[in-house]
Amino acid sequence: MAPLFLLPLLFAAVLALAPPPATAGTPAPQPMLAERHHAGIDPTAYWVSEKYDGVRARWDGHALRLRNGGRIAAPDWFTAALPAETLDGELWMGRRSFDRLSGLVRRQAPDDPAWRAVRYMVFELPGASGDFSARIERIRRIADAAGVPWLQAVPQRRVSSRGELQGLLDEVVRGGGEGLMLHRADAHWTAGRSPALLKLTPWLDDEARVIAHLPGKGRLAGMTGSLLVEAPDGRRFRLGSGLTDAQRRDPPPPGSLVTYRYRELTPNGLPRFPRFLRMRELP
Repeated sequence: MAPLFLLPLLFAAVLALAPPPATAGTPAPQPMLAERHHAGIDPTAYWVSEKYDGVRARWDGHALRLRNGGRIAAPDWFTAALPAETLDGELWMGRRSFDRLSGLVRRQAPDDPAWRAVRYMVFELPGASGDFSARIERIRRIADAAGVPWLQAVPQRRVSSRGELQGLLDEVVRGGGEGLMLHRADAHWTAGRSPALLKLTPWLDDEARVIAHLPGKGRLAGMTGSLLVEAPDGRRFRLGSGLTDAQRRDPPPPGSLVTYRYRELTPNGLPRFPRFLRMRELP
């Protein structure tokens, strides 16, 4: 037995070797991220699914987490059906329901009856072996084994031509959807941005930081006419289209991130016809 005067030193050494406690905000491993689809892509090599406008969530086997590692306060009954393995998917309440869903997640209210309308749409098994076709089958088996309506495998399909892909995109957008995701059938899972995963939408989107509120004129007098925003590369431009009157009266504060859509970039590198989409309140 060590002399009494050495015990404090031994105790301190043990603490130094112990791993730091996990926190709710510990960043999760980087997910697989999509690049943008372009006209030269042969869609017959890909599985195609709808691009859901929801809150991306990773199930780590114990809790649902945002991309920054923050824990989502989902009800116990919701998570009890989820498996011990890691899942990646989208919390979703249906098309055109993002604001309602993000409000529910931000409130951190697991007892809210609104959770009954939430579905966890699983599209990936992070770190799993096998190509994407094999992972799709495994995801389907997981959802079938759970036997609950709120855990679902994202429907995947193949297309035979660029024309069929465009027709599917048109159908989804007409119905209120955002667009499509394409995942190479033979691709293995990899962290970070990958050409094996593509997003296809009828518009481009990006994020910018709010710098200032510019005053409105005429009918918008006394409200915010547009937001002065700055892109990550320092480009500044105005963002006014898409703001509701309620948002003009209470606009996203300076320093916040907002998502916007646009048609294309001008020769000066600025977005053409930018339109405010939402404030990015969730990672």
